Amino acid sequence: MRIILLGAPGSGKGTQAENLMRDYGCPQISTGVLLREAIQQGTTIGKRVEEIMARGDLVSDEIVLDLIASSLEDIEINKGYLLDGYPRNINQAQSLSILLDSIERPLQHTILIDVGPEVLIKRLSGRRTCSLTGKILNIHFSCQEELDACTNSGGELIQRDDDHIESITKRITVYKEQTEPMIQFYNEISILKVIDGEGTVDEVYSRLIAQVN
Repeated sequence: MRIILLGAPGSGKGTQAENLMRDYGCPQISTGVLLREAIQQGTTIGKRVEEIMARGDLVSDEIVLDLIASSLEDIEINKGYLLDGYPRNINQAQSLSILLDSIERPLQHTILIDVGPEVLIKRLSGRRTCSLTGKILNIHFSCQEELDACTNSGGELIQRDDDHIESITKRITVYKEQTEPMIQFYNEISILKVIDGEGTVDEVYSRLIAQVN
């Protein structure tokens, strides 16, 4: 299985990626992890990345693609891969497609987890972290017993700064602007599938595996 999961913030793609890795043994290629590992290992690329990030600049697509290609060399061909955090826009999608074709490991599936804006906002704005346990809850979807267990024990339900409505709206707008051309690209090369991302985690996962099996 060679796959990318697409979805807006709050779509649950991270949770579904974990499910796929658990059930299919699909190695995850996370660009964030690759960048951190390159820095920690002190590789030539890692030193360049560290300098770039120290300046507050964005790491170039060329460097990220080099890291992805290197990571794929370490993964057995029959195990496939699940790409996380890349691509994020049409230019990256096109460059990635060229790379994967050149090493004969093209994508098989690009799954868009589609969730309406109202549900996305409820999922994100309702997200809270218990100050005692670190457990992530949701004031709209978690059962009242779980919420009370935190507060009755003296804990607080804390909201992250980027989970306020203004920040959420901006993140969703940026996502749409960057992702819609990319979705069209994957649709044109006939590997895009769209699933309904609303409902329980298990319900969404059932729809997902129905598309990849």
